[in-house]
Amino acid sequence: MATSNHTTTLPFVTRRRLFAGTAIAVVGLQRNAFARNDLEKGQPEDPAVEVWRKWHAAHQQTERLCRQQQGLERKLAETVGFPCATIRLRDGRSVTLHSLSAIGDVLDLGPEDEATRAKAEGDFADHQARWDAADREIGYSATLRAERDAADRVEDLLEALSKTPAVSLAGVAAKLEAALTEGEVYEDGAEFPWPQIRSALDDVIRIGQRLVPE
Repeated sequence: MATSNHTTTLPFVTRRRLFAGTAIAVVGLQRNAFARNDLEKGQPEDPAVEVWRKWHAAHQQTERLCRQQQGLERKLAETVGFPCATIRLRDGRSVTLHSLSAIGDVLDLGPEDEATRAKAEGDFADHQARWDAADREIGYSATLRAERDAADRVEDLLEALSKTPAVSLAGVAAKLEAALTEGEVYEDGAEFPWPQIRSALDDVIRIGQRLVPE
C-alpha cells in the first residue's frame, strides 16, 4: 500500500498587525503618563496630544478586535476546520487542498481526472458552506471587517499625528511614543532607529519632569 502524503495549503491570509502590547504595558506606561499628566493638570491643550489620544484609543480598539477575531478564527478551525478537500492522486498519494485553484493545479486536464476534480470541488463547496454558516453564527467575518476598519483608522490618525505640529514637550513625547508603539515588534528592539527614538523620548520626559517636577 502506498504511503499517504498529506500536504496542506493555508486557506486564508488574514491581515495581522504586529502590536507591541507588552511594550505599551511595561515601557510605555511611564512614557504615556507624561502626555496624560500634561492634559490632566489643565495645561494648554496641545493639538498633537489631542490627535495622539484619538490614535491611542483606536490602537487599543484594533488590538481588542484582533484578539477577538483570532479567537473566533481558532474556534472555527477547531469546530468546522478550514475548508478543504482531499484527493488521491494517480501515484497513490493523498493530498489535502484548501482552495479550488489548488485543486485545479494538482490535477491534469485530461478526462481521466474530471470525476476526481468534480468530487473534490463538491467536497470543498460543502465544507465551505459549513464554514460560512458557522462564520455567520459567531460573527467571525464581521469582526475581521471591523478590525480592518479600525486598523485603517489607526493608520489615518498616525499620519495625521505626523502632520500636526506639537506646541509642547507633551506633544513631542506623544509623537515619539506613537512611533515606538507602531514600529517596535518587541519591547527592546535593538535595530535602528528604535534605540535612538527611545533615547529621544526618554530625554523629552526627563526634560519635561525637570521643568515640571510635580
